[in-house]
Amino acid sequence: MSNPRIIHGAGYVTTIQGNGPLILGMPHIGTLVPPEVSVTLNDLGRAVPDTDWWLDKLYAEIAQRFDATVVMAGVSRFVIDVNRDPSGVSLYPGQNTTTLCPLTTFDNISIYHKGQEPDKPEIDRRQQAYFQPFHDALATALEKSREAHGYAVLYDCHSIRSECPHLFEGVLPTLNLGTNTGKSCATELQQAAEFNMDKSGFSHVSNSRFKGGFITRHYGRPSQDLHALQMEIAQSAYMQEHAPWTFDAAKAGILQQAISEIIAAILAAAAALPPSPSPHSHS
Repeated sequence: MSNPRIIHGAGYVTTIQGNGPLILGMPHIGTLVPPEVSVTLNDLGRAVPDTDWWLDKLYAEIAQRFDATVVMAGVSRFVIDVNRDPSGVSLYPGQNTTTLCPLTTFDNISIYHKGQEPDKPEIDRRQQAYFQPFHDALATALEKSREAHGYAVLYDCHSIRSECPHLFEGVLPTLNLGTNTGKSCATELQQAAEFNMDKSGFSHVSNSRFKGGFITRHYGRPSQDLHALQMEIAQSAYMQEHAPWTFDAAKAGILQQAISEIIAAILAAAAALPPSPSPHSHS
C-alpha cells in the first residue's frame, strides 16, 4: 500500500478542482524527493522531517464542505520551498528562517552530504521544474475562482512542530493567523477569523512569528478581490510531532470543527464585501 502522505501529480503538483470561492493551498505537504536530489541528501534530509504532515487528511472534509479547490505541492520543501521569495529576500529579516532551497532542518542541522549542496544552476533548475508549476497551478485556481465568483479566498494551510527553538522561543500557539499585518486580505476577513479563533478555545495569535509567507504576501491583493490568509497550526493539536508522525483522529476532530467555523466566517465576510471599484489587473 502506498504511503498516503506522499502526493503525486503531473508536474509535481496536484490540483483537486472545486467550484466554490475557496482555494486551500498546501505548499509543504509533499514528501517526494526526486532521485537526482535524493542522492545529494543525507539520511536526515531524505527523512523530510519538516513536512506539514497530514494536512490533506486534516482538511479533507473541510474542502468538501466548502467545495474548495485544493492545490498541493508534491515535492518536499527540502527540494525547493515554494513558499519562499525566489529572489532570495528574507520573509523575516533579522530572524532565523529557511531559504528557497534549505540546507538545514528547522533545528539548523545539515540535510546534505558535505559538498553536495545545490549551486545556483541547480537552484534555477529546481525553480523551473518544481517551484513554477506549483505557482502556475495556484494562480490558475485563483483566477478561475475570481472569474466565477467575483472574488477568491486563498487559505494557505501550514503546520509545524509546536517547539522549534531555532525558529521561535517557547511553545507556539495552536492557531497562528498571518495576513501580512493586514495587507493580504480585507480587514473584515481577518476580523472574522480572529473572532472565531477566540471562540475556538485554542490558543491563538495573529501576525506574530508567522505573518504569512511568500504565497500569502504575493497573492493577497484585496483591492483586486484576491484575499489570502495563512494559518500555521501547531502539530501537537492533531498528530504526533515526531517520527513516525501519526495522525491523531480524536484531537484532529476538535481542531477540524474549529477550522471549519473559522473558514465559514471568512467566506461569509468575503461574500458580503462589495466588489472592488476598479477593473481587475492581470499584471
